[in-house]
Amino acid sequence: MTAPTNYTAAVPPQDTSTAADAQSVAAKPLPAVLKQVHCLDDFQPLARNKLPRQLYSYIANGADDEVSMGRNRQAFNRWAFSPRVLEGVEKRTQGITLFDQQYASPFGISPVGLAAMWSYRGDIVLAKTAREHRVPAVMSGASLIRMEDVAEAAPGTWFQAYLPGDEKRIAELLARIEAAGFGTLVLTVDLPVQVNPERYVKNGFSTPLRPSARLAWDGISHPRWLAGTFLRTLARHGMPHFENWRAERGAPILSASVKRDFVARDHLCWEHVKVVRKLWKGPLVIKGIMRKEDAQLARSAGADGIIVSNHGGRQLDSALSPLDVLPEIAETAEGLVVMMDSGIRRGTDVLKALALGARCVFNGRSFNYAATVAGEAGVAHAIHILRTEVDRDMALLGINHPYEIDHTLLRRTPL
Repeated sequence: MTAPTNYTAAVPPQDTSTAADAQSVAAKPLPAVLKQVHCLDDFQPLARNKLPRQLYSYIANGADDEVSMGRNRQAFNRWAFSPRVLEGVEKRTQGITLFDQQYASPFGISPVGLAAMWSYRGDIVLAKTAREHRVPAVMSGASLIRMEDVAEAAPGTWFQAYLPGDEKRIAELLARIEAAGFGTLVLTVDLPVQVNPERYVKNGFSTPLRPSARLAWDGISHPRWLAGTFLRTLARHGMPHFENWRAERGAPILSASVKRDFVARDHLCWEHVKVVRKLWKGPLVIKGIMRKEDAQLARSAGADGIIVSNHGGRQLDSALSPLDVLPEIAETAEGLVVMMDSGIRRGTDVLKALALGARCVFNGRSFNYAATVAGEAGVAHAIHILRTEVDRDMALLGINHPYEIDHTLLRRTPL
């Protein structure tokens, strides 16, 4: 259970990222709506009130009976801390290095598709705010803003791709990603087919969205979203499309007949990952790893890092929690940068995952709720909340850097 030791604190002890973040937040008066947000979960009901049910469903719901989604949170409750005392924690810092890039905290923003549908220019909002606050952010391949625009607005953003099992189309998309200026590629591998849309269908969601009286009413009955996001987007940028699903422009987000392209996704295999490795010169991360055997295959195929993830419980229901498999994967993944997402909500969650072998963790839902509620100010507030929790929890655990946490500070307990 001990975290790997072949990593060191990336930012020198004089780093004052937490204090600087606090000063930055204090310098910008909070919008009134954010004064009632004290933890990441506080964003969710506010986002629900603002969004049409179809779009809220896309962010909030999981697969089938949502067993995986619930298990992701329950897994954290099975671990408890055994803190040190009187250690002297006045030199706390939480900066890390991933792929030779320095970040101010050991957490980042996961890729979530369609972000521009609930926050105006949402992909830019998320990436730009992450860059300003020095945390990693991953742009989704199911996004509605051209990757070139996001890369220009927020250099250093990672790009997440859904690849078909077709070498020609893989090469074309990778060439575009490289030309756009992205340095780190995240290949998501746990979605070979379209997932069960049961809960989406019940709430009227589909991709693309189908025009209907219900969709129209849900839009009209949420005027802040309608005017501030959708109509504003139409007026300034036209109908949103899946801009980055392939090398060419994809389907519009609103259509009565067009279907989303899933061609050859179920053909994708490890041989294609080797093709990607030959073509992609920067860091390559495989997202969706849930078995130590697959982590080893990822390393053999040339990956530089992995993200242990069950896609936030959105794909295969009844899957294990990433936190449950993280220790055995980290133990056998020497040479890989091991990261994790799914279920992160608190600073204590971040530190538990680091204690079990992750070098960085990611959260998608909370940051997208935050962008929905208050755009860049919302995302900045969410980063500040989580960073402040990590700083406080480090002090209470008796450590000065997140990578100092080890198995002696954690115990597995019954629920």
